[in-house]
Amino acid sequence: MPDSPASAMRQLAPAEAAELLGVSVDEVMELVHTAQLRGIRVGSPARWRIDADSLTHYLDDRAEEARRMALWRQSNEASFPELWSSGRIRHGD
Repeated sequence: MPDSPASAMRQLAPAEAAELLGVSVDEVMELVHTAQLRGIRVGSPARWRIDADSLTHYLDDRAEEARRMALWRQSNEASFPELWSSGRIRHGD
């Protein structure tokens, strides 16, 4: 069988994706229905399969969001002299 893009895709059962994410199967299915994860129904009877690459992208997006929020909190706590490394540092205590 020749290599095709479809054969290179790794598909996970919702339970496998849930275990990797540390959430419930219902939460995985909610992520699929809100298009945060790519999923398809295959077979008869139809069963959901989650694209493993979409899982990787989802985790990367969540890590980036957490990093940005941490930087935002740090910037809100710093005073302007601290940011610019000049002038007297005043604390509002």
